[in-house]
Amino acid sequence: MKAAVKRRSGSRWAGWLFVLPAAAFYVVFVIQPLAMTVQYSLYSWDGIGVATWNGVQNYLRVFTDPDLFAAILNAIKLIVFFSAVPVVLGLAIAATIRRIAASRLALVARTVIFLPQVIPLVAAGITWSWLLSSTGLVNQLLTYIGLEKITRAWLGEFSTALPAVGVIGAWVLLGLCTLLLLAGMSKIDPALYEAARLDGAGPLREFVSITLPSLRQEIGVCVTVTVVAALASFDIVYISTQGGPGNASMVPGLEIYYLAFSERQVGVASALAVVLTVLVIACALPIQWLTRDRSS
Repeated sequence: MKAAVKRRSGSRWAGWLFVLPAAAFYVVFVIQPLAMTVQYSLYSWDGIGVATWNGVQNYLRVFTDPDLFAAILNAIKLIVFFSAVPVVLGLAIAATIRRIAASRLALVARTVIFLPQVIPLVAAGITWSWLLSSTGLVNQLLTYIGLEKITRAWLGEFSTALPAVGVIGAWVLLGLCTLLLLAGMSKIDPALYEAARLDGAGPLREFVSITLPSLRQEIGVCVTVTVVAALASFDIVYISTQGGPGNASMVPGLEIYYLAFSERQVGVASALAVVLTVLVIACALPIQWLTRDRSS
């Protein structure tokens, strides 16, 4: 009996030893920087000189400064493009590919749709900047079909800059959502669809009654990943608009960069980073709770 207890105790310690290197890296490169960011957010500091205590003034500025608060609102607006559009389109595309899974077209479709996910975001931003410019391919196509009146510099106007950035983000994330949802559909028992067809169910009824309920967890993963991508967006915005025109497409990630490294307001940048972190957690946790598997 004592020998068995010693073996179990030794196994536990061996497990902790395996976890220790990863835990050490996590503490050094995640927990410590996060703690330092919270510390900096309570000071007024230019990154070089002596820091002075500022209390919660930096946080008050985040919520009272129109430019900083507008950046947070812009990130929330991007959720529609980065999350809702890829998930909804991904469901439709994945369901279509599943129905033609035996054909070569399905393999080609999966490859083409996932391709934007493996392209560097910098390259995607540059490419879309060319496509959406005043003389880009998008405006050329609109002119060709007789819609030249609506052509414009999509990334250069106040009313269209943020939606244009959202379109780029939706294009990038669509492939990831589609493949995740397609993987979830592959685990659904085909007998369920056969039984539904025998009962006279059409494709729409199959999708609503069988496919959607079976993809609860996969949809949760897709929504979580895309919402975090929207709130933490930086690369695409920096390359395509740099937050302009004015602050029309400014997002928290880019605002933090400008505040810390251009304006030398490290305290305010840290406060905005903390607020962004809390916002990401506040969005991700409910999504995970609502979409978790309750069958176990």
